[in-house]
Amino acid sequence: MPDVDAPADPRATWGLPAAGELPRRADLEPLVTRVLAPNPSGMTLDGTNTYVVGAPGAGQAVLVDPGPDDTAHLAAVEAALADRDARCVAVLVTHHHGDHAEAALPWGAHFGAPVAAAGAAVAGPGGRLLDHGERLSLAGTTIGVVATPGHTGDHLAFRLESGAVLVGDHVLGRGTSVVTHPEGDVVAYLESLRRVHDLGPSALYCGHGPELTEDPGAVLDYYLAHRAYREHQLLTALAAGAASVEDVVATVYAEVPRSLWPAATQSTRATLAKLRAEGRVEFGPGEAVRLA
Repeated sequence: MPDVDAPADPRATWGLPAAGELPRRADLEPLVTRVLAPNPSGMTLDGTNTYVVGAPGAGQAVLVDPGPDDTAHLAAVEAALADRDARCVAVLVTHHHGDHAEAALPWGAHFGAPVAAAGAAVAGPGGRLLDHGERLSLAGTTIGVVATPGHTGDHLAFRLESGAVLVGDHVLGRGTSVVTHPEGDVVAYLESLRRVHDLGPSALYCGHGPELTEDPGAVLDYYLAHRAYREHQLLTALAAGAASVEDVVATVYAEVPRSLWPAATQSTRATLAKLRAEGRVEFGPGEAVRLA
């Protein structure tokens, strides 16, 4: 199998904030303020980014991904709303994972605002289910709904009038996203990356980590190349004798901290599912896997 070089991450030269140094609050553009939740971890990076979105002077704002139901985080979001002299008129959620959606229903009740998401479990009994291509006229602006399944089946992104896209966990400010298994889908994820790329985003406002404004298209190109590289590594590991999912993860992710191996295992399983559907690998008993 021919060698394939690892793609270069364009963000490496951008001077982005180091891990743990992301400001707790930042005005990213006239439409958007980011408020960082206090839930840092190996998976959430600095924490979950909650976005306050609305036209200046509109007196209204939308919250995107309220994150954890944390008292201090709610107070920080309320302060951002107060500085905008705005009230929350809707809560939008990119996907159902708790670090993004836990506060959606309680905060929706707190603000008297409806919750909108792709799934009924997140939107709640009085919420709104969103479909790809919808345009939401809220808070003095228009927000486009973009279906981006892959990380999860219910994942959405939101395109702003400025051209920026709030991408949730579809793209991270640092590193790469996990395609969860079994609910995640690598084929859908790749298609969603291309869909966001085709939008020509002016910026990517990520669910975790710093905003990406210098060359969003280059980051999306890198994400696509990274997935192809991981697939090549996986097939190379199998050709070299790896005979189980555990073997593949230990080989491909040898230089990655072991604390991240559970997430790497999910992405590996999702990639193997893609390769099995293509007839390129076969599964045996238990965790056994081999080249077809």
